[in-house]
Amino acid sequence: MMLNLFLRLWHTLRYLRLEQLAYRVFYSLMKSRPRCIGPQPRRAWAAQPVWPTWMSPCLQPNGEWIFLNERGALKGTDAWNDSEYSKLWLYNLHYFDDVNASGASERRTLHVALVDRWIKGNPRGHGNGWEPYPVSLRIVNWVKWWSSGLTDAPDAWLASLADQTHALTKRLEFHILGNHLFANGKALVFAGVFFQGTQADVWLKKGLQILDREVAEQFLPDGGHFELSPMYHATLLWDVCDLLNLAQVVDLPELNARKQSWQKVIERGLDWMQVMSHPDGEIAFFNDAAIGISSNFAQLRAYAAALSVATELAPRATDVQWPQVRHLPESGYCRVEMPGQCVALLDVARVGPDYLPGHAHADTLSFELSLFGQRVLVNSGTSCYGNDAERWRQRSTAAHNTVVVNGENSSEVWGGFRVARRAYPIGVQVLKQSDAVRIEGCHNGYQRLTGKNMHCRHWIFDAKGLTIEDAVQGPFTDAVAYFHLHPDVRVDVTQMRQRQVVLQLGPGRRVTVAVEGGCLELLDGSWHPQFGTTVPNSCLAVHFEKAFIKTMIQWGRLV
Repeated sequence: MMLNLFLRLWHTLRYLRLEQLAYRVFYSLMKSRPRCIGPQPRRAWAAQPVWPTWMSPCLQPNGEWIFLNERGALKGTDAWNDSEYSKLWLYNLHYFDDVNASGASERRTLHVALVDRWIKGNPRGHGNGWEPYPVSLRIVNWVKWWSSGLTDAPDAWLASLADQTHALTKRLEFHILGNHLFANGKALVFAGVFFQGTQADVWLKKGLQILDREVAEQFLPDGGHFELSPMYHATLLWDVCDLLNLAQVVDLPELNARKQSWQKVIERGLDWMQVMSHPDGEIAFFNDAAIGISSNFAQLRAYAAALSVATELAPRATDVQWPQVRHLPESGYCRVEMPGQCVALLDVARVGPDYLPGHAHADTLSFELSLFGQRVLVNSGTSCYGNDAERWRQRSTAAHNTVVVNGENSSEVWGGFRVARRAYPIGVQVLKQSDAVRIEGCHNGYQRLTGKNMHCRHWIFDAKGLTIEDAVQGPFTDAVAYFHLHPDVRVDVTQMRQRQVVLQLGPGRRVTVAVEGGCLELLDGSWHPQFGTTVPNSCLAVHFEKAFIKTMIQWGRLV
């Protein structure tokens, strides 16, 4: 047992960058509390910005808060750190998103009182609110609010904002990197632009240094964010829109020099977002992903348009009979579309950056499928963070539309945000044939097992539907291909056979699923389209009888 734990830790830590390890040690030894630097003078901006929002109000008329579909209230002597609520819920409380949510001007009096309460209830350096990530989001939210003309900031507020920014500089998240460090850099830029003077110039310079490095690192040539989560991609792309918006209203040479590069990131990122969205307009569920945590494609495109960013996206397919394919080679995703019929989103990707797989799921070679504008096959989604059995289950291979060998995960996800040995895609090919599109690939995630197994999957799209060919190389005891159904899809149990089942999508629509080389089993499951949400659904499990199975999905209209 101890040996297995040691090996898992080794296979987790060996991928980390040296700076991550060094900063973890440094911050664990550094115990100093942030000093007070007092209020700083404000900078005069060239124009008053308008900050678009996609967020619904979090603060309710009765004083309650709704985060992650969970209600709560500020109460008790340490309300801002109340152990009754999860850490993620408390983080959201400290973000102050509501001051920029829809209808915020109607809650101005509540927000003014809330800022005063936060300053009094969160002594310098104490509690969740002083951790770098919530500090970063709160700095940006306060600057947006105060710069929009909705309220004036008294000296006590300005002093608190300066203290928080100074504290952030002492705890920049180089030990985590990724979207956390990006948020730190954005916050320093916002504070450095909001204030004026020597200290503000230091913050601005440091923030831009971080962003210059991280924009180049985190946004891939195909437009995707390198953590390979559509949810985090949308979050970071909105951040870049905020930065371009800021540059357009303050007229500082340091920001003007970066406008063009930020604009290109937005243009490519929008195209990526369109590719990775279902016909319902919301994101696909690969890695950590949930609806309602970030903006969707339409909201991002509207923000980009308000910034005069050209949104010349790839033309949509028009030929009903011929499947159209978009391959995002650096991200590792594919979209296959037959307009009016199907949209399939395929995962032939790595789990994420080797040094930052915290939001990865063991979902290699999984896929999602919409038919006639309706989601049919869905991955698990994400309803919780933390480190419990449900979090582990939602990250597992069995919670995705792919193959499980010997009951193991394709990548060794563990803890809340850890991955030890992980699957890598091999031999990925996108082939356009005379009458079909064929996408194929393998992954080596199961080669750590006794049988040195390899899972290979081929998707073949043609006028008849979709055929999925799965093969497991090497000896194995048990292999199962899972196909998780959207809750609105109904299984016609009266027509279910060992090797065939009929799915009812809605009035006049049906899907036939037939298998060769395996037998079907109907299971109960759950889908998690939002944080704090569990929706019962059904799952088709195809048990391998040999080393190869074929699953044929055909759709049409009921007679």
